[in-house]
Amino acid sequence: MAKYQSINPYTNEVFASFDNPTSEQIEDALNLSDRLYHKWRHEDPSTRVAQLAKIAAEMKNSREELAALMTKEMGKRIAEAREEVDICVEICDYYVKHGEELLKPTPLPTTLGSAYYAKQATGVIMACEPWNFPLYQIIRVFAPNFIVGNPMLLKHAHNVPSTAAYVAKLVKRAGAPEGALLNLYLSYEQLADVIADPRIQGVALTGSERGGAAVAEEAGKNLKKSTMELGGNDAFIVLDDADPALLKKVLADARTYNNGQVCTSSKRIIVTSKRYDEVVNDLKELFANLKPGDPLDEATTLVPMNSMRSKEKLEKQVAEALGHGAKVLYQYPEIKETGAFFRPVILTDISKDNPAYNQELFGPVAEIYQVKDEAEAIQLANDSSYGLGSSVIGQDVAHAQKVAEQIETGMTVINGRWITAGELPFGGVKRSGYGRELGPLGIMAFVNEHLVIDVTKANS
Repeated sequence: MAKYQSINPYTNEVFASFDNPTSEQIEDALNLSDRLYHKWRHEDPSTRVAQLAKIAAEMKNSREELAALMTKEMGKRIAEAREEVDICVEICDYYVKHGEELLKPTPLPTTLGSAYYAKQATGVIMACEPWNFPLYQIIRVFAPNFIVGNPMLLKHAHNVPSTAAYVAKLVKRAGAPEGALLNLYLSYEQLADVIADPRIQGVALTGSERGGAAVAEEAGKNLKKSTMELGGNDAFIVLDDADPALLKKVLADARTYNNGQVCTSSKRIIVTSKRYDEVVNDLKELFANLKPGDPLDEATTLVPMNSMRSKEKLEKQVAEALGHGAKVLYQYPEIKETGAFFRPVILTDISKDNPAYNQELFGPVAEIYQVKDEAEAIQLANDSSYGLGSSVIGQDVAHAQKVAEQIETGMTVINGRWITAGELPFGGVKRSGYGRELGPLGIMAFVNEHLVIDVTKANS
């Protein structure tokens, strides 16, 4: 049986399968990418700007084909798949426009002489990426490192191998040099060996806490720098002055975008008593009006989970939550489809001793917490081992920002749900991981900040 399979979660059809690479194929990939690094390190970042622009253009031209493949492979709505392609084009465009400037040497004031630090490539990056955004997760690491001059090996999730293959071919088709992005269907044992290889200089992972801990351990014991984005249990705080219309608009897909399979999705909705009934009614109405169906159908608003395995895991987590006292406020009716559909559910009365209190429920499950005031909302938001994203909804933006700054998290959106863009750094704290991707911070993730100081005058 093949190790990597493309299974349409709407039809349960297996439409592609891929075997693990041989030792020779892995060695060839390491050699090719390492040779490219040694070529790139003698070239200015400006030489790669036009190449990245061509990659962005190729993605834009392949928008429909790429979006349909992602939808077929992991079940996301076709409109959201197109949006994912558009975001990735924008990320590439950001580094095309700003990458060269971001990598210019930075002068350092010192009385010891004339000093600056150069920003240089470090070597080949091993990227381990998840299935929920099959294109975005790749480009988030690839685009900045391409400009820096760090080639990338890719180990994508086991259930999106066709997208991984497509992206690697797209990069090559756009004229990027051989070795810029090489896709490998690695087993976990092979991945450990690749991370240990001296030609690998950094490891970027987005995934589960368990997977991140295992990969970070491999990177750490081999003294490789790593960045980790390990999921979240994001708080969505509704302040008393939240605008009702805006609140409902934000709630519309805060928990159902990508069918709730988003690390930064609003998983814990925290509301004061004053606004509790309003939020409950809004969410019930929004959930009830979802329309299940084929993700390729533009009219569909409720799609299957990415796999039967994910559906069964979420069902088990919800059952466990109910067994520990949680209550079902609303659950979507039975879905007459054969795919991996999960019935969206709203849970309340989740006590601190409930496993769901500190779990990431990856799917269309809304957890609503009622609190007496803003201080209790902040305390509850911070009572989590995760710290990736959060939202604060309130009309007094200055006050909302003060609330946001009290939340132990890497990102907070005021009056909106999660958001991403090329210019905005992405990452978290606590068990949500470390390091940043995208923006000015993301391009520095695997850069050698090389100090150069001239002390001629000091010694004259």
